[in-house]
Amino acid sequence: MAASQPASHSPYHAEPSGLPAALGAYVIWGFMPLYLLLVTAVPPFEFVGWRIIWTLPFCLLIVALRKQFPALRAALSNPRTMLALFASAILIAINWFVYIWAIMQSEVYAASLGYYLNPLLNVLLGTLLLRERLSKWQWLAVAIAAGAVALLAAGALTTLWISLTLALSFGMYGIVRKQVPVGSLPGLTIESAILLLPAAGIAWWYAQSPAGSAFGTDLGLSALIAFSGIVTAVPLLMFAIAAKRMNYSTLGFIQYLAPTIVFILGLTVFGQELQPVQLGSFVLIWTAVAIFVADLWTKSRRTRATA
Repeated sequence: MAASQPASHSPYHAEPSGLPAALGAYVIWGFMPLYLLLVTAVPPFEFVGWRIIWTLPFCLLIVALRKQFPALRAALSNPRTMLALFASAILIAINWFVYIWAIMQSEVYAASLGYYLNPLLNVLLGTLLLRERLSKWQWLAVAIAAGAVALLAAGALTTLWISLTLALSFGMYGIVRKQVPVGSLPGLTIESAILLLPAAGIAWWYAQSPAGSAFGTDLGLSALIAFSGIVTAVPLLMFAIAAKRMNYSTLGFIQYLAPTIVFILGLTVFGQELQPVQLGSFVLIWTAVAIFVADLWTKSRRTRATA
């Protein structure tokens, strides 16, 4: 019986260890539009370039503090790992640009819808690619959430490409990172390094343009641009940790926290009007989340009782 205790406890301890990281990541992402409001003077494409440039040194600093350079070297010497990280770097770069562009163009609800679609995609990818199983109650939650997203999509057909691009790029990013045998921080550091050269090219191109570079002309704006490294690295690191430690389908439903915050910001800060169909979608989505979480809680209690 002593030998069976670690096996019964290991899955039980894995989920709580990833939950704080997941909540932290989604709260930061939820409030990201407030930060982007402060840098609207920067063209979205240029801002993505600077975001990448400033993410790398922040990651290297944390790598040094955590003494993870051996893990970094091991990943760099593995061709398959590097190929996967190249793919994940491309996916996250696409996601960054589309999201920043959408917020700066006041397409807040379209961006929010993208991250409402993403958990459904996570569930689909988790069941199809990772062979994760859902209970009948969890499938009911998925069906209700799908109906809610369909309502939202029906009222936003012209901007649906924004939502779909955000959902697909970030969903596939999470799947790739979950499968790559590299730590969260070394992986993010390598992704930033892969994107550094094109990011530097973007910054140089804008510096040569008639308008000039957005960085270096105003101290306050330059500080905000540099801060993008922290704003980028911290939640992505938290998400990568959560993706490694949690069931991917469960992680997908926790993600509803971020687009809900964005939706509230759209109403209160961006002054966008909430349509009846959007209100109905909120009710359906949180019903789905309540069913999903209640099912997880019931299973958790049964696991404790069995242990």
